[in-house]
Parts: sequence; structure tokens; C-alpha cells
Amino acid sequence: MIDTQTDAARHQAPAKSTPKGLTGDGAAAEAMRQIDPDVVAAYPITPQTEIVERFAEFVADGLVNTEFVAVESEHSALSACCGAAAAGARAITCTASQGLMLMHEILFITAGQRLPIVMAVVNRNISAPINIHADHSDTMASRDCGWVQLYCQDAQEVYDSTIQAVRIAEHPDVMLPVMVCLDGFITSHDMERVDVLPDEVVKQFVGEYKAAYNLLDTENPVTVGILAGPPHLFEHKVAQYQAMQRSARVIAEIGQEFGELSGRSYDLVEPYRMDDAEVAIVVMSTAAGTTRVAVDRARAQGVKAGLLRVRSFRPFPMDEVAAQLLGKRVVAVFDRAAAPGAAGAPLFSDVRTALYDQPSRPRVLGYVFGLGGRDLTVDMTVEVFEQLAASQAADGVPTRQYLGVRE
Repeated sequence: MIDTQTDAARHQAPAKSTPKGLTGDGAAAEAMRQIDPDVVAAYPITPQTEIVERFAEFVADGLVNTEFVAVESEHSALSACCGAAAAGARAITCTASQGLMLMHEILFITAGQRLPIVMAVVNRNISAPINIHADHSDTMASRDCGWVQLYCQDAQEVYDSTIQAVRIAEHPDVMLPVMVCLDGFITSHDMERVDVLPDEVVKQFVGEYKAAYNLLDTENPVTVGILAGPPHLFEHKVAQYQAMQRSARVIAEIGQEFGELSGRSYDLVEPYRMDDAEVAIVVMSTAAGTTRVAVDRARAQGVKAGLLRVRSFRPFPMDEVAAQLLGKRVVAVFDRAAAPGAAGAPLFSDVRTALYDQPSRPRVLGYVFGLGGRDLTVDMTVEVFEQLAASQAADGVPTRQYLGVRE
């Protein structure tokens, strides 16, 4: 298990890297330029628009050999990528919020046909009411579509994960589509230092795409989009589910390989000060940065606090999560999405499930925060740590709470 790296350590890249000022959207577009996919089909939507704009500039300037398809909708964008991938092309797209909802039908088709498409998703609230700011309601609504989902903390990770996602998706043990998720405006539009690898290094890392099948290969004809009745469909789906399970190992292996190349390693989860922690918070994406500061502040006040950031939400790393949380007294799970009518929000439910069969599991509390871009502050997070450390936390605190909401 890799312990979390400090922000400074994460930027100590080898000399061959070049530091650039990039937004999260810009980092995704830069990685796409270096990957130089065969096809990019995309439709702009706030706050993902900059990815499409930047990549369209790369196409216009002749910096990539990509066939850029300016489609009329997000449904068409993913459909075009599916057709391209089935014909043996490496395809990438991007979207956000309502655009992902419009793709919903094709999300299942992409995964079911085992098409290794990479998609940057800039997380944004789903209407209504209309809101263009960050929460995870869009990708959480798509969490069971069969896509690998990686959640990024900052622009550097967006860049690194986009490159890794190509290798993960195309790995012969996986052959599934991958979402690289970044928080709208918080990550997508914030300018940060990003250590960019040389073009030739990235191209060598991702390699040439060797499609598992190709509709245009007349010597080896295949059929895609078949009708599978009761005697056959179940086996197709189980094979897909097993590929998702295998992807956990592949994500970790490629994260380590990328670390050897860049100095920045990645795993399924990222713990911070968890070894002797008595109370812990589990988060994803940018909330991890805030929580890391809160851990240090709570520690200074005598609370043995820890942080577990989940990077891979699909596949969900049940064993890794359980290993990190066993022995803690109380655990709070922060979700940037709700699940109306469910037993708990998505991340909370999976964390609790991961601990269910453990002999001595901690109490798990769920907190929904940050909907529609509402800020999560260090003070709010420290207050949660103090609440967890209080004696009544074991039995006096509601399982579900809303953090930062006005009463």
C-alpha cells in the first residue's frame, strides 16, 4: 500500500519533465495531445468546454493526427467513439453533467461491447435546479454502467490518470472503458503546476493500440452489437464483471509503472496518517486536500485523525479500504452526492459494505457535503474530527448527516 505523498513530493518529477501552468481541463487536453488518439468525438458543455476547445486548437495547428469529430450531442459523441473503437481506432471523449446523462444509453453499450474508450468527466451537478458547479451526482448516477471510474485530486493527477487510463482500458485483462473524473471549476478551471513528460515518453508508455477486434478486418470478420438471448447474455455479462474485478490489479500495476517513469506513483487508495489513527475520514477528489490539512490541525489538537482517499471508485477496492479502516473507532465517509431513498450515499454504502463482514468493524457515519459547489472548509472538517473523537460518537450521532447545509 502506498502512503500518501505530500504536494511537494508529488511535484518532484524527473528532470526530463517540464513544469507548466495548466488548469485541470488543460491538463486533460495536454495528455490527449500527447496520446494523439485516432479519434476524438466530443460536444462542449460547462465546465468541460476547455478540454474540447484546447484539443480542437491542437487539431487545427497540426499538433496531432487525430480525426476530430464535432458532433451535435453527447449521445452522438460517445456513439461515434464506439464506432471508431469497434473499427480498431483508439478513441477518447469528454463530457460533464447533463452531457453524461444524454450518453447514458451508450455508456452501457460501450462497456458491454468491451470498447476501451477513455472519457474525461468534469463532475458537475445534475439539474434541477440548474447548477453548473461541482458535485458527483453525474458520475454516481453512472456508477453501475460498467466503466472504470478514477477520481482525481488535482490537475497533476488529471494529466497522469488520463495517460494511465489508456493503458488500463486497453489491457487485455480489462478491455473496458475508463472515466477520469475531476471536480468542476475546483479542478477544471484552477491553474496549477503540472509536470509534463516529453511527448516521446508518453507515446512510448501508451504504445500502439492493438485492437482486440476490428470491424474493418475482412480477413477476420466479427459481429458487434449482436442480439443475445437468455441462453447467452448471462455469460457475456459475467465476463464483463470479471474484467472489472481484474482491472483493480491492472490499475495498481500501471500506477506503479507510471511512478517509475515519472516519480509519481498511484494506487487504488491513498492513506494519510492512518497508521495510528483512531478516527478517520474517507473522501474522494479535491476534498482530500482540505481533509489533509484538517488531519494535521486535528492532530495538533490531540485528535488521532487520519484520511483515506479513494481514487478508484469502480472497481471499488473493498479489501484495501477494509485493511485501512480496521482498528479505527469511528469512520466518517464524505459523499459529494446523495442517493435519495437509499440506505446511504454511494461512497458511504460501499465503505460500509466493505467492513460488514469484518469481525471488529468501526462505526461508520455518512456525511453528504458540497452539493452544487458548496465549499468544504478546513474548519468544518476539523469539527467532524472532533465530533468523531467525542465519547458519544459511537452511539449518539446520526448515521446520515448533511455537512454545511443551512437549517
